[in-house]
Amino acid sequence: MLHPKSTEISFLLNNGVRMPAIGLGTANPPEKLAETKQAVKAAVKAGYRNIDTAWAYGSEPFVGEAIKELIEEGAIKREDLFITSKVWPVLWDDAERSLQESLKSLGVDYIDLWLQHWPLCYNRREDPHGINGLARNPEKADGSPDFNEKADWLDTYKQMERIYSNPKDNRVRAIGVSNFPVEYLKRVLKECPVKPVLNQVEMHPRLPQFELNEFCHDNDIKLTAYSPLGSHGAPMVKHPLIKEMSQKYKASENDILTSFHIRQGNTVVPRSINSVRIASNIEFVPLSKDDLDKLKDLGRTEPKRFINEKWNAAVPGFSGTGPKI
Repeated sequence: MLHPKSTEISFLLNNGVRMPAIGLGTANPPEKLAETKQAVKAAVKAGYRNIDTAWAYGSEPFVGEAIKELIEEGAIKREDLFITSKVWPVLWDDAERSLQESLKSLGVDYIDLWLQHWPLCYNRREDPHGINGLARNPEKADGSPDFNEKADWLDTYKQMERIYSNPKDNRVRAIGVSNFPVEYLKRVLKECPVKPVLNQVEMHPRLPQFELNEFCHDNDIKLTAYSPLGSHGAPMVKHPLIKEMSQKYKASENDILTSFHIRQGNTVVPRSINSVRIASNIEFVPLSKDDLDKLKDLGRTEPKRFINEKWNAAVPGFSGTGPKI
């Protein structure tokens, strides 16, 4: 039985917008940001139509260059692409600026999906070496994150909501969140009229996000998995169970790991700047329910979160206890 490629699968978001199931992540290391351009071009030519980026990545200008050249070459039209960007916590009180800067860097008139990157608020600080003149992660003298303790993280989403809900403003097709635990999502649903279409989080077999998956599916909120291979060095592809399933299904380890999410109705954004790898990892693997359960069990027997930044500790459920929600 033939199955569609992962690049041919899409899901309907709760506001009626359709989103491709697999996308290219562009959170690349600073020293390799310029390689993002060729990665995006390789991805689109391989069939990807979903590009995940963010103000904080510093990669948006290179994504924009790639999109411009692809359109000029006649490879795609703007409407063929699904572009995601995000509001970083240094602009928690100025979502409009974040949107304007992202649109300018990307060279597009609208964003398909706009996410609140973290439910946090930094004290903004200028830095000529930062992102558009701002420090990405302001720190106190002791090296700890410089959060604005008086600010309310929900203000960011409310600003995004106003822009999205304005019938005269067509710059955003859908809004959502990223790195939001269940309790944070509950507050959004209680206090905001616009339901997030999606929540993007670290997710893979060793971090299957059981509670979050159940809550999001019950509330018609899609989940997107970032770091599906386990972040730097792709440690998940080396796991014995993944290798075993790779042999069983005659598929690459990468395809097993991305299909793990798509098979559950979630989207996934693996990151890569390797053009050959990008083009080769688009096969959908029809994992059986038993094999899905075996993969999920790793989250019980070998739980592991690979992304642990300083600011994670401020969000309960990501590490540490954090402030009240």
